[in-house]
Amino acid sequence: MNTPRRSSSEHEQEPEWQRRRRLAAVFGDAGPDQTSDDADPREDRAGKGDDWYRDQVPPHHG
Repeated sequence: MNTPRRSSSEHEQEPEWQRRRRLAAVFGDAGPDQTSDDADPREDRAGKGDDWYRDQVPPHHG
């Protein structure tokens, strides 16, 4: 499939939603917009986070 090449000025005018649609057509779905490593670790989520486990350490384990 041959698509016409775009100049850099055309890319600057392209809306973000259109750019995402074009890239998804070529590369497929890139995955979620936010992953667990860029989310706030203190945010409530299923399971117990690291903070909960640190709070459960007995005093004699320092």
